[in-house]
Amino acid sequence: MVNTANDKPKGTSKRGFAAMDEATQRAIASKGGQAAHQKGTAHEFDSEEARRAGQKGGEAVSRDREHMAAIGRKGGESRQSAARANAARENAANAEQSAKGSNPP
Repeated sequence: MVNTANDKPKGTSKRGFAAMDEATQRAIASKGGQAAHQKGTAHEFDSEEARRAGQKGGEAVSRDREHMAAIGRKGGESRQSAARANAARENAANAEQSAKGSNPP
């Protein structure tokens, strides 16, 4: 349905909070959070609740086997490249030591 007054489809314009720029939204939300803390009604995670939330998120992510395989592959590649870099550094250090040891001063 088209609104003839401004030729925009009805219901697509942002209103209220959604129409504000991000900085204004953040400022208002911050004031609301501060007020809730002062009033004593703000929600605060305790360590047990945070643990459960993290566990729930981990379970959700681990259901995606393709994603988990990609993570494992990336970790393996990173570990392998780190091992190669360390080996190269050790070989260079050993070569430098042998070069110093074989040349008389």
